[in-house]
Amino acid sequence: MGPEESQVRHWTDSYFKKTKAAVERYGDVRATYAVFMRRPVICAPRLMVDWLTAMAEARGTAFEIELTHEEGAWVGAGEPMLYVSGDLRHLVDLETLYLQRLGPACVAAYNAYVMCAELPTVAFLAMDARHCAGLEMAEMMAYAASVGSAKARRKANAVGFIGNATDATAHYFDQAAGLGTMPHALVGYAGSTLRAAEMLRETLPGDPLTVLVDYFGQEVTDALAVCAHFPDLLAEDRLSVRIDTPGSRFVEGLDPPASYAVLERNVPESIRGYRNEAELRHLVGPGVTAAAIWHLRERLDAVGYQKCKIVASSGFGPEKCRVIGIANAPVDVIGTGSYLPEKWNETYATADIVAYDGRPRVKIGREFLLRKPNGEDHDG
Repeated sequence: MGPEESQVRHWTDSYFKKTKAAVERYGDVRATYAVFMRRPVICAPRLMVDWLTAMAEARGTAFEIELTHEEGAWVGAGEPMLYVSGDLRHLVDLETLYLQRLGPACVAAYNAYVMCAELPTVAFLAMDARHCAGLEMAEMMAYAASVGSAKARRKANAVGFIGNATDATAHYFDQAAGLGTMPHALVGYAGSTLRAAEMLRETLPGDPLTVLVDYFGQEVTDALAVCAHFPDLLAEDRLSVRIDTPGSRFVEGLDPPASYAVLERNVPESIRGYRNEAELRHLVGPGVTAAAIWHLRERLDAVGYQKCKIVASSGFGPEKCRVIGIANAPVDVIGTGSYLPEKWNETYATADIVAYDGRPRVKIGREFLLRKPNGEDHDG
């Protein structure tokens, strides 16, 4: 991830460049920075560390980078995540750029972990690339999803993220290439859901087939037609249908009363007791809800298509995943970009110098950043 060393001065804050000039004039010191965030996160420092290491090499120096938390560990608000030591003239103008590589990844990793842990039996597919602000963010978010997913596997025995949408970052998920289903554009081009499925099967006959079934508002009708048309794929466990119904309408065959009824039949406890407005929307509202997933599963199973898998997308962030988990919705795969940080001001990482030539010194109010004796890492 750029920029290259020759471009650093164009992208760093000007007051760091002024400080660099002053240090070069009056004499260098060895500085130690503490890097932290103001909210709880999951430690995802690799992109920052790799970039700092590359900058040190380009400048003919070395930085001592001491991680106080392993990758994937919980980090509390205000806890130093790492200490970085080196010549001040080489470090001072890098702060802007290395902080950019840390904060967003840590928040996204936290969100990804929560989602996977809430739905441990569900596979996730990272479909966030279209929502990222450029290539660097796309790489950062893929990396973050892999970190959060790995923690969920360790802590919650979750399936987690099995891949993402683009080839460039597929390696974070141990994949050789990106994974995907089909876009609405292909269904519109084909003129029917079934014809789009046929085109994809004929073009990529060796691939599993996942068919988007909400384009014409006939999620159930088109899902049943696809299953009837591809009995071989169904028998081989290689057929899925994906619902991405917009929040402006209900899935075919549902309305508010029918949505409550389907949950009453399958998971009555999910609608008993108090539910706030957001929870109710995810349970029985329009769009891709717990009721919609249960409804589609019921209709598929009723005619013998139990082997057809269900893929769901549309707004699956931590809160929605929690509610879908409450309803034990029978979804096999979730495609999501909604693990991306929602409140960008929560992604701001901060660094302060805490020692000059080994002597502790930090601005008043940030004493909590000073090294503590016998510090221990948190859980991984």
